[in-house]
Amino acid sequence: MSQNGPIIIVEDDPDDIEIYEMIFDEFGLKNRLLFFRNAALALEYLKKMEVSPFLIICDINMPTMHGLALREIITEDQELCKKSIPFVFMSTSASKNEIELAYAETVQGYFVKADTYAGFKQQLAKILDYWTICLHPNMF
Repeated sequence: MSQNGPIIIVEDDPDDIEIYEMIFDEFGLKNRLLFFRNAALALEYLKKMEVSPFLIICDINMPTMHGLALREIITEDQELCKKSIPFVFMSTSASKNEIELAYAETVQGYFVKADTYAGFKQQLAKILDYWTICLHPNMF
């Protein structure tokens, strides 16, 4: 994790992408936002890059590759795992089984998207606040 690294958002819904853009613009963050419409493209980027992202926010139900599959690959890949990139799921749904599977892959959070703009903004603010002050192995 790098405090100044990009924020990776893996999301296939164009409306949600627009909402993310509006909210992060309001936050005035210096971190670059990188959107990937499927998990396979995000994985391809993560394997090529040298800089460690600040955070990955991933939808769970994705075309081409499920969000859980992305997390599993990151966890099992030694080079990606060393980067200690915080990874949270942000989805429109949640089932006990999905949540158990997500935490078995050591995600740092599973959130159901709030159904209002203000609620979603509040969720993202809390996630960012936490990771901004959290100590990480790659900070030293």
